[in-house]
Amino acid sequence: VQLVESGGGLVQAGGSLRLSCTASGSSFRLNAIGWYRQAPGKQRERVAAITSSGTTRYADSVKGRFTISRDNAKNTAYLQTDSLKPEDTAVYYCRLGAESSGTIIWYDSWGQGTQVTVSS
Repeated sequence: VQLVESGGGLVQAGGSLRLSCTASGSSFRLNAIGWYRQAPGKQRERVAAITSSGTTRYADSVKGRFTISRDNAKNTAYLQTDSLKPEDTAVYYCRLGAESSGTIIWYDSWGQGTQVTVSS
């Protein structure tokens, strides 16, 4: 599976960006999708996830500000980021996962990421 993230950029604090993740392959609709970010010197962390049925989960740090969604017809997932803060600055990545008995097994495949920079 190939993943391509896009939509990042430079934005002032309080601004918004819509990130996109487009995947190759025909099983997209069956997969869970996760959005991750990695800031300089920090570990990569998951900020949002959506299951094949549309159930969403968010990290506490972004809850109420970020919204994950998916369009299976386009093999694309989105991350709407609102009320951005300087601490949201990071490279953002997406990842697919297989769903099994209520758990998600994440594939070890990443795209190149998209840089989000929030100025104060």
